[in-house]
Amino acid sequence: MERLLIDNVRPFDSRRGMLGAPSRIVIDDGRIAEVTSEPRKVDTARRIDGGGRVALPGLIDAHVHVTATMHDLMGQALKPPSLVVAESSRILRDMLQRGFTTVRDAAGADFGLQEAVAKGLFEGPRLYIAGFPISQTGGHADMRPKGARLREMFCTCAGLGLIGAIADGVGEVRRAVREQVRNGANQIKIMAGGGIASPSDPLEGTQFSLDELKAACEEAEAANLYAMAHAYSPRAVTRAVQAGVRSIEHGNLIDAATARVMKTEGAFLVPTLSTYAALADEGERLGWSAQMLGKLASVSACGIESVRLAVAEGVPVVFGTDLLGHMHARQSGEFDLRRPAMSPVQILRSATFTAAQLLREEGRLGELVAGAWADVLLVDGDPTRELSMLARPDEGIRLIVQAGRVVKNALA
Repeated sequence: MERLLIDNVRPFDSRRGMLGAPSRIVIDDGRIAEVTSEPRKVDTARRIDGGGRVALPGLIDAHVHVTATMHDLMGQALKPPSLVVAESSRILRDMLQRGFTTVRDAAGADFGLQEAVAKGLFEGPRLYIAGFPISQTGGHADMRPKGARLREMFCTCAGLGLIGAIADGVGEVRRAVREQVRNGANQIKIMAGGGIASPSDPLEGTQFSLDELKAACEEAEAANLYAMAHAYSPRAVTRAVQAGVRSIEHGNLIDAATARVMKTEGAFLVPTLSTYAALADEGERLGWSAQMLGKLASVSACGIESVRLAVAEGVPVVFGTDLLGHMHARQSGEFDLRRPAMSPVQILRSATFTAAQLLREEGRLGELVAGAWADVLLVDGDPTRELSMLARPDEGIRLIVQAGRVVKNALA
């Protein structure tokens, strides 16, 4: 891989949340060799003049479903895996073109898709996978319609779907987590409360016993991984983080007391405002039931307030979107949706340094520092003041470099 010099840029220090002095970024073998303001000569095969633009670390979306190629999750489960892979390749490519050089898949993608991206067979973000989500019978990832009795009705053996690994009791939960570890998971997804798209669970209910939740977290930590939990209500969130869950996904219904518990337990919040905005626009047209639309309305109204509460209590907030099917195109809109509760710098850090902290990848992702993967964006404007260039990436992101490879170059 050629040595690359990106010259004449102002790097964003995502750890401290501020712009640095005019500098040059030296990239060697896919990693950042140095970021320096010294004007000395650098031997390099290729030089890119940044024109004084701001350089950002590659963006991280910590809640995606790259294999969610349609909004109908039961229909998705019945698709041939080969077709899902082909459709997922487009989703991955488009994410990278929006500046997301790393994503955390929150269930669905498997190690084969991860390898396809790593080997360059597909163009897309670096993938951190969860495999199958762990769900109790009747939980958020048990998508069998009412009246269907056979657990095997939607078999998870084929992979590449969002249907859960159904587990009841501590022993089954441990085994389900170990299966995800065996299949290469980077994190474990647990359904700790009710959801919108599932047919039989109340939104504010809790799922899994405390012993089951603790068992899942123990098995994840035993494998040097961590657990992420789908949860909305204060009760579901509190139980999950006290059991050892590292990140709460969604969390729309939390209150100040719950946010304080999250802070005490060292948990992260990954709001996903984009998916509620998209489904509010399109849910009825897509055939969602009145029950599902009612759940959607209740969480949509509270989404931005949950972010405000988390920020006020000092809970680390991470960028996530949770979009399905054609709605993936709204991914960058999350930057605009968070503005009522977060400053531009806070939002930017949520998609860079704070996301890297969640993934336990500080120093390797989300920062422009020596030794990190050379994921670099050059943008027009000042993203510490406003984020329109990221919300509309086709116009505002002028250069995308992933692991030292130029993915997009629209510099004048």
